[in-house]
Amino acid sequence: MTRAAPPYVPGHRLLAGRTAVVTAAAGAGIGGATARRLLEEGASVVVSDAHARRLGQCEAELAAEFGADRVASLTCDVTDEDQVTALFDLAEERHGRLDIVVNNAGLGGTADLVDMPDEQWDKVLDVTLNGTFRCTRAALRRMKADGGGGVIVNNASVIGWRAQKGQAHYAAAKAGVMALTRCAALEAAEYGVRVNAVSPSLAMHPHLVKVTTPELLAELTSREASGRYAEPWEVANVIVFLASGYSSYMTGEVLSVSSQHA
Repeated sequence: MTRAAPPYVPGHRLLAGRTAVVTAAAGAGIGGATARRLLEEGASVVVSDAHARRLGQCEAELAAEFGADRVASLTCDVTDEDQVTALFDLAEERHGRLDIVVNNAGLGGTADLVDMPDEQWDKVLDVTLNGTFRCTRAALRRMKADGGGGVIVNNASVIGWRAQKGQAHYAAAKAGVMALTRCAALEAAEYGVRVNAVSPSLAMHPHLVKVTTPELLAELTSREASGRYAEPWEVANVIVFLASGYSSYMTGEVLSVSSQHA
């Protein structure tokens, strides 16, 4: 049975005084929803994206709503180590410390293995897996040196657990994000940093719905127990939970935001 999305949940100041970095945050998807939710929960946020124009619009909108002192932005391509370093430098310069990192940047696509060139495989893994690695490494170095703990939340996908035709590159990258999350969590625990991941299935927004055929959307939603796709803010709510003190004993976990765990 199809159900309507639930009412939007208001903020409860769960992250007051914290500083967060969110990658791939300039769109209408999970990254943008997460940046907004973090701000609603009281955090100051540095948003990044590879698309400079869209990022500028995002910063302006958030700054107008939440205050320019709580919002900053920097263009960042997560495949470029220098840009990753500059992003985390900015967060520390603006707010003095780094408390939360949400690694949302990822790249998909559809291609059968027999038709997939090395360049397509490499690009998806470089953005989705290697980019998460670069940002996690940069964050952990700073959090370890600071000594004040911190939280990293990675965006994985249910496709990292299950197979899907035409998605070998994306599935491999997301499965790698899951493994990276678990290993990083073991290493980071000794200096008080928690590392977890969310694993969404189908999180849609109006722009994405417009470019998805009705047939494909119907097929994808039929796989969900609720008979509907997730709103991006519903995934962002789980990210906020993992970033907050409510999940203080959780690390190395991958939480499915879907009925399609396997």
